[in-house]
Amino acid sequence: MTDTAPRPTLEAVAARAGVSRATVSRVVNGGDGVRDILVERVRKAVDELGYVPNQAARSLVTRRHDAVAVVVAEPETRVFADPFFALQLRGISKELTAHDNQLVLLLTEGRDDHARVARYLAGGHVDGALVFSLHLDDPLPELIQRAGVPTVFGGRPGWSGDRREVVYVDSDNRGGARDAVRHLAGLGRTRIAHITGALDQTSAADRLDGYRDVMVDADPRLIAEADFTPAGGERAMRELLERCPDVDAVFAANDLMASGALRVLRESGRRVPDDVAVLGFDDMRPLAEQTDPPLTTVRQDIEEMGRLMARLLLRGLDRAAPRDGVGATPSSVVLPTTLVRRGSA
Repeated sequence: MTDTAPRPTLEAVAARAGVSRATVSRVVNGGDGVRDILVERVRKAVDELGYVPNQAARSLVTRRHDAVAVVVAEPETRVFADPFFALQLRGISKELTAHDNQLVLLLTEGRDDHARVARYLAGGHVDGALVFSLHLDDPLPELIQRAGVPTVFGGRPGWSGDRREVVYVDSDNRGGARDAVRHLAGLGRTRIAHITGALDQTSAADRLDGYRDVMVDADPRLIAEADFTPAGGERAMRELLERCPDVDAVFAANDLMASGALRVLRESGRRVPDDVAVLGFDDMRPLAEQTDPPLTTVRQDIEEMGRLMARLLLRGLDRAAPRDGVGATPSSVVLPTTLVRRGSA
């Protein structure tokens, strides 16, 4: 067992820089009122000694933990299997890292986990929370509100009540769905089916509304509900072929379900896009580029959504800082979508 060198202290930095302990504390904690020449001396001493601020002590001064909870309202088996979550977490992580904040990932495996997450958020461990993949009956929004933690949501909130102070980042799901169905109709397809996502989530409901905006008189049998997974896409495609064997186009509410639909169509002997055109939503590369044929889809910038969620939260925290006074609540953001044409439609 080896001895470890003593950890450099604030006093040691002050002695090396030739300034007071209070001056070092202001520089290390981002305070104002220190001359530039002294700031440089303190920073040089910090580098030379390898001083690392004590986070607990720093929090007492700044009232910030420099940590953000990312709450995903899905079980870990779904989160780690779906590339959507990886892209969104990447965007969040990049933005938090750029501002020297830590990401604390919290997953909800079941109802029992909601109380655990709420206790953690209320315990003062993090400065705020980023929450996404909520379902309509999810108790998390109310629990988080009770915890009093600044929050930005991923996706348009679907619960009723006063939403004036709710901040969220979303894509134009309804508009993107309209573009998808119009594209299929423009190809001369008349029996256009839709595989929905889980309809207790606003993204799936909005994409279904977009489909109905174009297919006003669509046969109800052309709509099959699924769950945003490849297996769900397979099940829904089989149902559609049984109910409507003359289907000539399919708009799936995400790329994973579209990939499942492609497998079923291939097994049934139908050619894509000759017999049935297929169109997805997300543009999750390389998945969309590696399907057979490559998938035409609606692109939403998932990574940018995550980045914007983190940016809005940090901006709100800065505006609420004691030195700045309470500022205006950041506005929600809805990002545009783009149709990406490949071989499937």
